Amino acid sequence: MVRVRFRDLLVKTRRTVDVQRNNFPHSIINIKNLKVQIIMSPMVTKLCPKLILEGTRLSGKTDLALALNENPRIVGVRKYRYHSPIISAEWNGFVKNPYGSSLIDFEAKYEMQAMEAYRIWLSLFELYRYYSWIIDRFHISTQMWQATYRGVRYKFGWLESRLAALGFRLIFCWRHPDSFAEARRQRLKISSNPSQYDDLTIFIRDQQTIEKLIESSVIPKLVIDVTERSVEDQVGYIADWLAATGGLNPVESPPNPKRVLRPVRRSLESAPVG
Repeated sequence: MVRVRFRDLLVKTRRTVDVQRNNFPHSIINIKNLKVQIIMSPMVTKLCPKLILEGTRLSGKTDLALALNENPRIVGVRKYRYHSPIISAEWNGFVKNPYGSSLIDFEAKYEMQAMEAYRIWLSLFELYRYYSWIIDRFHISTQMWQATYRGVRYKFGWLESRLAALGFRLIFCWRHPDSFAEARRQRLKISSNPSQYDDLTIFIRDQQTIEKLIESSVIPKLVIDVTERSVEDQVGYIADWLAATGGLNPVESPPNPKRVLRPVRRSLESAPVG
């Protein structure tokens, strides 16, 4: 008896083989008087979480996004590194200046481009709904910045309703106000623009604004305290929540936008903000 995998059998014989499916994963068939045992590989579960990481600067969102995109509990087991998408509203592609307008802090003259960019991202998410997406800051940060620094309040109900229908989840990276000084000290070791961290009261105020916006969002959400928790621990905490609430495969468990999912250890109401 010859043992082969079904895919290899089709390639080598270049012919269609009729096999009773109820005999899988181990089936025995005859091809030209040759008894062949077919061994089917187990079904691979496709994970397609869709995560939006929000929070002020110095909350470790980017490091967390990169770690989530490499973790097998989030994106599945891989035998090699793969380019799963991480995108960010912080990309400043409207101007040549390296610190110019982005989807978050765009000027009034770029409003049409910014809204069009959000519509295009949404269309792409809907076209590629069976894929993982990790976003490092998105519309919540836009609402915070524009309301605080331009006095303009953007309503993203149209965006959130469709993001929720796709299975997106919000991860709010919260830091205790007393810990921003230490976070700044660590960031200044690598920052190419250190002056942006001079006034820490801005970070605390922005975090409070983001918190209120997170509360009013219809997207299922998780608050994670990043003050003393390692990135590895954060990833595990998020993976546990996604697994428990059906967030790893939204096709099977579509979220209910009216239901606000709370974390086990900390909720928005109990998170101190100083």
